[in-house]
Amino acid sequence: IAARALPGVVTLHVRGGEEGGTGTGFVLDGRGHILTNNHVVAPASGGGDITVTFSSGDTAEAEVVGRDSGYDLAVVRVKGVRGLTPLTLGDSDAVRVGDPVVAIGAPFDLANTVTSGIVSAKDRPITAGGEKGDGTGVSYVDALQTDAPINPGNSGGPLLDAHARVIGVNSAIRSADRDSDSTESRSGSIGLGFAIPANQARRVAEELINSGHATHPVIGVTLDMDYAGDGARIDTEGGASGPAVLKGGPGDRAGLKPGDLITGVDGHPVHSGEELIVRIRAHRPGDRLRLTVGSPGAEHTVTLRLGASGRN
Repeated sequence: IAARALPGVVTLHVRGGEEGGTGTGFVLDGRGHILTNNHVVAPASGGGDITVTFSSGDTAEAEVVGRDSGYDLAVVRVKGVRGLTPLTLGDSDAVRVGDPVVAIGAPFDLANTVTSGIVSAKDRPITAGGEKGDGTGVSYVDALQTDAPINPGNSGGPLLDAHARVIGVNSAIRSADRDSDSTESRSGSIGLGFAIPANQARRVAEELINSGHATHPVIGVTLDMDYAGDGARIDTEGGASGPAVLKGGPGDRAGLKPGDLITGVDGHPVHSGEELIVRIRAHRPGDRLRLTVGSPGAEHTVTLRLGASGRN
């Protein structure tokens, strides 16, 4: 697996202003497109340098094609590089808990590091980056969980199945010295790593390459992110981000009202506003969703078709 995949995995060194860092990426196609995490290339977003180092030791300068903080994905491109080895994207929906996996990256700038483990869980709702609750720079991921050791510098690298197909993009870890999922950490791996599923990464990468930005599925409501009870509550009044229920939007057409409590998506429980956003982001604009609405004992189900937002 390592021998097949390593030629398509790269290390990124990013510099911008007083910020900088190291991350990982992998080749998508023969045109020079490379997929990585948004938080890896973010320091260069306002002007900076991105250097890509291939497993052979060759280097090339790269430029950002598009990036999206909500999905924590970015595409960069190298030019004038021949003999690229694109990795094959697998079907992350077909992954089973217990499947063996291999992670490749540059933990602590140690390039071409290979680790192995299993898929230890699926559909883990995680948030990472930004200030939790305000939506600024926060990524929402319905992640694959793995015990393959992942450390700072692995971000953006491939999580591979037994056939060397990419099933996920390694993006976050849970650390013993942190209370929440994080893209950065002072400590090393404790066997709790999270990867963006390949099916989601494929769609976002295609949109970033084609238009420079990605669309987000939305239900057209503003959530009360300060609500401490179980479930996701629609705001009662709305705010700077928009009305509580957007007139004519998907939620409005489905009959959602300000103050409604959403407790499930397609039969899966939802315990917070962040978790609802994660469940929605796992779908595409245009998909149909069944939402469970109301308090226990007085619940009902509504069906809606997801709208689209182009926020980066």
